[in-house]
Amino acid sequence: MIRSNRVRRATLKARALTVIRRVHRAALTATKALAYRARSGAVIVAVEAGHLVRTGDILDRLGASDLKDGYQSWYGRHVKKAHIAATGSEPVRVWVRHRTTGKWIHVHAYSPFDMALYIGLATYKQTKHLAQPAHFQAAYTAAA
Repeated sequence: MIRSNRVRRATLKARALTVIRRVHRAALTATKALAYRARSGAVIVAVEAGHLVRTGDILDRLGASDLKDGYQSWYGRHVKKAHIAATGSEPVRVWVRHRTTGKWIHVHAYSPFDMALYIGLATYKQTKHLAQPAHFQAAYTAAA
């Protein structure tokens, strides 16, 4: 009787290890896109549906997509600072491909109507010219 329990435990352990090996093998062969999409979960779905936007999306809507990557990055920092000041919490993050390099990067996502996006425009010197009422109207129209 004792021997049969040992055999059962050994069999169960071997099956569990087989399952773990299969999962690891599948994870190693999964594409990067699938892996990063799985990490982002529901947030990436909301971004793709337009319920959440990245700072680069707002700049595209305002016609400022020609800004250098460094300037866009600083604009994002200003937006994050304004968002934290207004809400007391950090915005959600999502993994996306960089628009020029193709590398996977972690960026913040916001509601299209979050005022931090527009406060960031007004406080950053490279985007201050975009903080005009006409630009706000264009962004709200594109978001709706």
